[in-house]
Amino acid sequence: MGLRDKKRNQRRVLSRRSAGPKTGEGKDFLPLEGKEQRVREKKQPEEPESTATVLYIGHIPHGFYEDQMQGFFQQFGAVKRVRVARNRKTGKSKHYGFIEFENPEVAKIVADEMNNYLLFEHTLQIEPVPPEKVHAKLWKGVRKGFIPVDRVAIERKRLSKDKTVEEHKKMLEGIVKRDEKRRKRIKAAGIDYECPALCGVREPVLPCVTL
Repeated sequence: MGLRDKKRNQRRVLSRRSAGPKTGEGKDFLPLEGKEQRVREKKQPEEPESTATVLYIGHIPHGFYEDQMQGFFQQFGAVKRVRVARNRKTGKSKHYGFIEFENPEVAKIVADEMNNYLLFEHTLQIEPVPPEKVHAKLWKGVRKGFIPVDRVAIERKRLSKDKTVEEHKKMLEGIVKRDEKRRKRIKAAGIDYECPALCGVREPVLPCVTL
């Protein structure tokens, strides 16, 4: 490189240093970025207000039932109704339920603050239920409380009722068939045993009618 080329390059470097920053560079670039960010923040849509007053509660621990839930959640606001899902036969809890508050704002606070809350070694799962998804029969009979069906009493009544002639005959036929199958199984097993004969009345005794 000759002396002229070196001088020419030095002039170019000096001219670049002396020239001011271009539009969009240097100090003018930072405020533009801040303005764009503010515009984006303003354009973000606001979250719609929640109108749900019913909350789903999952992973309910043992012993935390209607009365306990009513007393615990009253610290947030007025509780309208509480329902715990139960087994129809035994009446035991299915470990999930629903609670309804008077104010939707209280329901939103409970859903935000109590979700994933550790209670008696169970992590509560709380979610708001939209009004359009609340079942029409969700609160049916909630004021009466849960009354389990007494299956033992129903079965006792069924077995204790008076049988007709046809029902009595059918019952005897079933006893005879089961006895014959039992004798065949014993004989097939090679056991030398004589089963005692069945003793009973073939026909049912009809009740006496007084005139």
